[in-house]
Amino acid sequence: MFRSERFFRTPVLLHWIAAACLARAADRPAGLHMTVSSGGATDQSAWPNAQLFVPAGEPATPFVAPGAFTATWTGFVASELRAEYAFEAEGVGEIRVEVNGTEAFSGKGDGTKPVTGPAVKLNKGANALKVQLKTDGAGDAFLRLYWSNKETPRNPVPAAALSHDDSPGLKASMALHEGRDLFLEGRCIRCHAAKATIPEGAMDAPSLTGIGGRRNEAWLARWIENPQSLRAGTPMPRVFAGADAKANATAVAAYLASLKGKTAELGKPGDKELGRVLYEKLLCASCHNPPDATQSDPAKIGQKAVKAKFAPGALAAFLVKPEEHFAWIRMPNFRLSPDEAAHLAAYLESAADAPFEAPAGTDPAAIARGRALVESSGCVDCHVLEGVKSTRTAKALADIGADRWTAGCLADAPTEDSKAPRYAFTESQRGALRAWGNGDHASLGRATAADFLTRHSAHLQCAECHGKHEGFPSWELLGGKLKPEWATRFIGGQESWKPRTWLEARMPAFPAYAAGLGTGLATRHGLPAVTATEAPGSGDDAEKGRKLVSANGGFSCVSCHGAGDFAATAVFEAPGINLARSFERIQPDYFRRWLRSPMSVDSTTKMPAYFDEEGKSPLPEFYGGDGPKTMAAVWEYLRLGSKMPKPE
Repeated sequence: MFRSERFFRTPVLLHWIAAACLARAADRPAGLHMTVSSGGATDQSAWPNAQLFVPAGEPATPFVAPGAFTATWTGFVASELRAEYAFEAEGVGEIRVEVNGTEAFSGKGDGTKPVTGPAVKLNKGANALKVQLKTDGAGDAFLRLYWSNKETPRNPVPAAALSHDDSPGLKASMALHEGRDLFLEGRCIRCHAAKATIPEGAMDAPSLTGIGGRRNEAWLARWIENPQSLRAGTPMPRVFAGADAKANATAVAAYLASLKGKTAELGKPGDKELGRVLYEKLLCASCHNPPDATQSDPAKIGQKAVKAKFAPGALAAFLVKPEEHFAWIRMPNFRLSPDEAAHLAAYLESAADAPFEAPAGTDPAAIARGRALVESSGCVDCHVLEGVKSTRTAKALADIGADRWTAGCLADAPTEDSKAPRYAFTESQRGALRAWGNGDHASLGRATAADFLTRHSAHLQCAECHGKHEGFPSWELLGGKLKPEWATRFIGGQESWKPRTWLEARMPAFPAYAAGLGTGLATRHGLPAVTATEAPGSGDDAEKGRKLVSANGGFSCVSCHGAGDFAATAVFEAPGINLARSFERIQPDYFRRWLRSPMSVDSTTKMPAYFDEEGKSPLPEFYGGDGPKTMAAVWEYLRLGSKMPKPE
């Protein structure tokens, strides 16, 4: 197998690690301070990098109107030593980049070629950085900032090297973002009607239809009485208060328990030891405290009460299809087989606490009272229950006066006789909701994929696996790496193949979130929401690409990677991703940067470097060693996908 001796060179890696340490040492938040102005409105937020794509007709952020806008990123870029770097930007609009208060370059980007300037000197430590994009609103607008020097090939500035200062304006703007997110996550729009065209306007809550066949009555009673006692941080509020709270919760639980619907079928018993192994393989502890854990992480969801919560057989059925009765659930679908679900349920139930003890609620009067409470207490404003309608009324969002944002659901100390739901908002969260509520609500009608990604990737804890476990690509890299169409299918569970066949873990599916996450990964990294169609390539170049990936005079890519039905020739336990699947997945810019210098893109990769410091190929018989042409030929071969001929 051909391997470059530069495989073991790591100056770029060491530089970035040192830069990240310098950024942390400065005690500043990561990323850059992004300010967007449009139509007289201004929005500020913390942004990972100087990258953004805004499709024509859409707003740059939900807090400004569509049309012409100016986006400015400010902060600091850290350097391990004094060094010279060349910055460049790809984009559409007027672009200006300043380093340490001096213009590095400026110009008009047309989207076809980068705007560049001479190399600039970076001091050791933090260097002030300012990047600005002005657009005319006539079409798609975007920006992507890159840097390079003799040891660092052209790449986006690593997020670990970027930081910014907090400011009162940024904090105030971020409170508006948080308030809007809390309003959506709390399903507040279900009670307080508002015009919302964003996806979360239709966000559901668990269906109550047939819930008696899925949940235990005693657990329902405790949950309704005080949800926070069973799961801290849940958006479910306490609906009842006062002396009758427990009795009301018990009556509602009795009614819901009577709605048996379809009872889960009990299959053959699972094996708890096989379930324990599967639990570890699926990395369930990334989000959960296992039921047999000796220590509990308050940021994770505990599983001590799974036996108390689920009716017999219902846990295994839930694990097979978590979204069946709750489309926007954060629990992903791991595409478990019935046997796998049974094993996993057996493990969870074997270590969980015993079910709560309570007599079954069969009193017809209690059941009737429970139904009346469900109708009058707003339960079916959020939850679907066939044949039941809410009799509770609440003011529309637009009709809530400023004085009401400190009362009702947002009262600091609700009165005993208050009928408003009691959410477990912190003082800071109530402040954020009030700030947003007393402002402009137009953001409910402005959806951006980048905003969707920012919020929901945090809620779904994507970064708890990506970049933390072997075989999981860094979260920072994914947006610049994956085509949005493929990412959407993969996140939605619509791809049947597994990129890393050797990885015991599996990518879970989030069907309701897939489109927003897949598109947001691209647009937040400055790439189009829809991948551009490439012009037809050259068959001669594709044939040269076939020879370049081969072991016969090429780079011997097939030692580690399969190509269609042709299996990797030298790596059997942990082969690389099949080359026939590369074109449908990978962004072309990422492919070029990756092939040029893999370790400068991902410091954990085992992929060797084949091109020298000047980017020349060691195979002069192909294009005279011209690096870009050599990489383009490999790309043409990859474009053949499932139709690629067998490598030599």
